[in-house]
Amino acid sequence: MLEHGGRLRQAAARYGIPLARWLDLSTGINPNGWPAPPPPAAIWQRLPEDDDGLEAAAHAYYGHPAPLSVAGSQAAIQALPRLRPAGHVAVLDPGYAEHAEAWRRAGHEVRPIAAERLREALPPVAVLVLIHPGNPTGARFTRDELLAWHARLAADGGWLIVDEAFIDTTPEHSLADLGPRPGLILLRSLGKFFGLAGARVGFVLAEPWLTEALRERLGPWPIAAPARWIARQALADRAWQRATRERLPVESQRLAALLARHGLPPSGGCALFQWVATPRAASLHEALARQGVLTRLFTEPASLRLGLPGDEPAWTRLETALLQASSA
Repeated sequence: MLEHGGRLRQAAARYGIPLARWLDLSTGINPNGWPAPPPPAAIWQRLPEDDDGLEAAAHAYYGHPAPLSVAGSQAAIQALPRLRPAGHVAVLDPGYAEHAEAWRRAGHEVRPIAAERLREALPPVAVLVLIHPGNPTGARFTRDELLAWHARLAADGGWLIVDEAFIDTTPEHSLADLGPRPGLILLRSLGKFFGLAGARVGFVLAEPWLTEALRERLGPWPIAAPARWIARQALADRAWQRATRERLPVESQRLAALLARHGLPPSGGCALFQWVATPRAASLHEALARQGVLTRLFTEPASLRLGLPGDEPAWTRLETALLQASSA
């Protein structure tokens, strides 16, 4: 298993700090996510049903005519490489490591590529996998860039896969409203912006033949009925979405300013996290963890990703921890 943020029990055991005393900034998940009410009791007695309105809610939210619901975008990340013969795949680097790992396991030759190198020249590959905005770097691409790469790949039967897990605060930068198009595959999730990571609800926006192939591979009932019910309500709550799109960028800028005041100016980020590339990443991660503040450590390049504190006591605690870590 690859390393991921959010392994709070592991951190609690390692540092001898009870779970309740941790400030977890390691995931980039909205700490004030959609306030999910309890599902109706009857839902627990029924198998999930495809015509329960979830896909219609996703269609209205994403603007794509035929979204396929999956058990988080991770399910699609693992299944998509099995739908193509082995070939050459370029994956944005640094990035969410599960993408490259899934393609390697399926027998493809994977080439990591930095955002700046990609802008210089698209390598000769059959598949290009991007995270947009980048995770952990926050790298962004224009729609014109994305569509140009898609056109080149699709002309030879290739795919452009764009993981849009962090794009909900800026939906105008998404390609969701342009589909379905041959060779264009978008991955969306309710884990980050909506803060519903535990529900494990995601969507694939692609051509009908591909979503049908994925549906067959993933099998029936990929999402539990209560999670489908909660996801449907969240996707329809326009007032909460508007307020959250206004709030998150402000909080992200507050985090960037806080880090800069402590000698850690961010190297990148988005509305849900800030990314600090520094040779001190490992020692800072350790110093913060010893105070019960969990960050996401990356080794290549040496860097930290920090999500947003959820309330004023959490902001104060982070500032105190940064002060102590920088003086250690």
